[in-house]
Amino acid sequence: MLNIMLDKIKKAVIPAAGLGTRLLPATKAQPKEMLPIIDIPIIQLVVQEATAAGIKDILIITGKHKRAIEDHFDYSHEIMNLLETKDKQMYKRIEKISKLANIHYVRQQKPKGLGDAILYAKDHVGNEPFAVLLGDTIIKSSVPCMKQLVKIYGRFKKPMTGVEKVSKDEVTKFGIIEPKTFVKDIHIVRSMVEKPDINKAPSNLAMNARYILTPEIFGHLERLEAARDKEVQLTNAINKYCEKNTFLGCDNVGKRYDIGDRIGYLKAIIDHAIDREDIKKEIIPYLRKKLEV
Repeated sequence: MLNIMLDKIKKAVIPAAGLGTRLLPATKAQPKEMLPIIDIPIIQLVVQEATAAGIKDILIITGKHKRAIEDHFDYSHEIMNLLETKDKQMYKRIEKISKLANIHYVRQQKPKGLGDAILYAKDHVGNEPFAVLLGDTIIKSSVPCMKQLVKIYGRFKKPMTGVEKVSKDEVTKFGIIEPKTFVKDIHIVRSMVEKPDINKAPSNLAMNARYILTPEIFGHLERLEAARDKEVQLTNAINKYCEKNTFLGCDNVGKRYDIGDRIGYLKAIIDHAIDREDIKKEIIPYLRKKLEV
């Protein structure tokens, strides 16, 4: 048994190595994580969610053609020198990006699945519990989703995933948990199924791309990697963990957007626009007018 430091979640891992094929040709030369939600890249919103939960040490798992992510969080002397004299307000806004967190990067050598990407975090994480936020999913909520999970972890000290209720027609799109109710809105997970048949789904509780994991997961991932020459799935490793250990599914309050999907991306832009104080006065009347046509 690993000697795990259980007191606090101090580190986050953000897998961002996917090719983004569902958004081609926009992602042919640009990481999908860098696509903007109005004027903020998706990956920045994910990092901000982690920092809002008190996490300042972040490892982003990247891949080929993902250098733009590193450049975004780096300090740009050229832009800052220009803004310092021309736009003080934007200067402060851009300056904050490079100070959001202590961000590290490691490149996944081959696209071998989410589980394989998380394995790259083993040395960085050490013996601590850690958060995982998928880099192509944003969750809009009054209390940041990861902050909700961190609070629950502080209470139960168990690994977990955020879950949300979906319609029966939607279960085929997500990873679905087989739950056993523990307390209100918190479930013991018996198992997980990736994109089940509509009539075989164990529940309507879908994993929402947010996790808190403990280092034991790496052993399960390594055994999966050794057993096959295919993609290493995080879901399979968690199922192995659940056979002898407690894993929780926690209902999150918030709306999830899958940015890897064109409709999900478009919905995210619209919903964020109508909530932005600097935009909504123009965009809401425009949308109403278009819907009347």
